[in-house]
Amino acid sequence: MSRRLATALAGAAVALALAFRFGPAALFTTALALPATEAILGALARSPVREEVTLPGDGGRLVADLYRPPAPRAGLVLVHGLSPAGRRHPELARLARLLARHGHLVLVPDFEGLRAFRLTGHEEGEIRAALREVERRAGRGGVAGFSFGAGPALLAAADYPRLRVAGSFGGYADLRHVITYITTGVHGFGGRRYVFRQEEYNRWKLLALLVAFVQEERDRGLLEAIAGRKLANPADATDALEAALGGEGRDVLALVVNRREETVAPLLARLSPRTRAALDRLSPLPAAARLSGRLLVAHGVGDDSIPFTESLRLVEAAGGRARVAILETFHHTGPRPLWDSLRHGGADGWRLFRLADDLLSRP
Repeated sequence: MSRRLATALAGAAVALALAFRFGPAALFTTALALPATEAILGALARSPVREEVTLPGDGGRLVADLYRPPAPRAGLVLVHGLSPAGRRHPELARLARLLARHGHLVLVPDFEGLRAFRLTGHEEGEIRAALREVERRAGRGGVAGFSFGAGPALLAAADYPRLRVAGSFGGYADLRHVITYITTGVHGFGGRRYVFRQEEYNRWKLLALLVAFVQEERDRGLLEAIAGRKLANPADATDALEAALGGEGRDVLALVVNRREETVAPLLARLSPRTRAALDRLSPLPAAARLSGRLLVAHGVGDDSIPFTESLRLVEAAGGRARVAILETFHHTGPRPLWDSLRHGGADGWRLFRLADDLLSRP
């Protein structure tokens, strides 16, 4: 055999080995960042089977979509954020299909609280039930939460035995920091301060989230009505409802409509002990250090719901077991338009590729 032929064969062998090792992550990253390319992956891999399943939840039944690949090699639970679409949110369903095409058995439950823009605390028990179901079907499981669903996902994963991986995508560490960001646009980490333009819609999502913690029943009903009307139309006048609020309701509304950074701490201090305790209980920052598996974190710099600095806090708390990708081309939990993706695609593509490779190559 000539030296030239031997060199060519060796090069081909290396190329095949690299394609086998890194090809899945490259295809996954491309399809995730550029949705139009998903059809290419569909031509290369069999489509997963989706079926609706029901399993025991935290005091009730949990309805979920199960995405089954031909030969599952790992299991993953996906936790949606504050969205009426729940498990059928188009971007979440697309991600579940992509993961299943790469050999993951994916379970995507509907969380009634999150669909109603609430963090009830029941989500943790429901997520653990989903993890047990994934373990039963595919061995060791993992969980990935998105947006406000990432908090319950990490809380459920903390101290969970046999956890393979936990993911937080556009998630939060401390709800108090998120409140500051949504109301004032201010966030920071590591001595750096950032200011971002806020969307009014997020302000009323925050109100809907806080309603569940209000103890006074009448105020709870009034705040729920205000949130519902403002979410439908932020310009809608709710003066009559606001005038009827009692002390607890007025304190919650004052926090939500505040726009001054220096006023946030005093307004938080005025909230009822029950509400302050709920904010602490539902913040996953202390749980990050107790995760038994790897922690994968991604966040878009342009996220107007939860600041990317929350993900940096989670990574710091988790220590060396975390991998993070801060992405210029993603907004809250999905990619920006194609042109933005092309402008920043090189660096972001590499960050996302490393994250995908960590998830897909390590069962």
